[in-house]
Amino acid sequence: MKRTATALLAATLLLSATACGDDAADSGDTGGAKPVTLTLNWVPYGEHAPFYYGLKKGFYAAEGIDLKIQPGNGSGNTIKQVAQKQTDFGWADSPVLLKSVASGMPVRSLGSYLEKGPASVEFFADKNIRTPADLKGKTVGGTPGDALYATFPAWLEKNGLAQSDVKVVNVDAAGKIAALAEGKVDAIMGFFHDQAPTIENKTGKKVDVLLFADYGMNLLGTGPVVNTQTLEKDPELVRKFVRASQKSWKEAAGDQAGAVSAMSELAENEPPAEVLAKQLALAVPLVGTDGAPGVNTEAQWSETVDLMSRYADLKDPAAPDAYWDAAYASAQG
Repeated sequence: MKRTATALLAATLLLSATACGDDAADSGDTGGAKPVTLTLNWVPYGEHAPFYYGLKKGFYAAEGIDLKIQPGNGSGNTIKQVAQKQTDFGWADSPVLLKSVASGMPVRSLGSYLEKGPASVEFFADKNIRTPADLKGKTVGGTPGDALYATFPAWLEKNGLAQSDVKVVNVDAAGKIAALAEGKVDAIMGFFHDQAPTIENKTGKKVDVLLFADYGMNLLGTGPVVNTQTLEKDPELVRKFVRASQKSWKEAAGDQAGAVSAMSELAENEPPAEVLAKQLALAVPLVGTDGAPGVNTEAQWSETVDLMSRYADLKDPAAPDAYWDAAYASAQG
């Protein structure tokens, strides 16, 4: 029923926008809406609410885009789908994007929306962990192969700890929350804005976090990804998608209840509304202070490239423009 509602809503909004002489009509796009797919980095959670908000509000329809939002199964898999043209756009983590480009995939970021990365160490509040120094002697669960796991030893060093001060337990991505909830580890590495509200909802216990970015190491977070061939052959579609996405994120930040409502109505297999609301509220401050989602600086990308090359085996690190096309995200949003 949600899929039917989404399709009917998109069609209705498109007809309404066309009749009102909106941006799509002003740009001369008088044809039907173009079907476009966006594949998320994971199954829908609160960070994704702005896209559903933009869909419901008609921001994509106003650009002549008939948007279909699809769940993902990790940033790496989403980027592969973009590279293989199985989806038009992806939503993926920037460190994973760097490694994908280094492996030869023809993809580019259109800007990291989460300028302050959500990488963190998460734990129950009753553990009385207040600073990185309090992790000494603790057991921390992490997933080999991801950027958090790779950079964790360097983060410890930056904060006066030796790698041997903390016992790292290897846990697959799907099992980290259970490992923490069951007391198998004292803390886990993860994205706090997604996992912390989920853990609190499942356990009824308060979760505290230490953000990597608050203690000397910031890795850019998620943002839209596109195939380089799309950039070459249909740059106008990319501009329209980015324009609608920026507006969706900016407007959703000011109407978080509306964004949660839209996602609850249109998404599939989403968390409970109260969890969505907490996840979105934690994600919004990560966007930055300039009010323009996805407008990054070369220095921000250079920092992430440098960290990944030093600590996460990023091969042949290049200038930021090898990974990121800055031409599409407008400062006006």
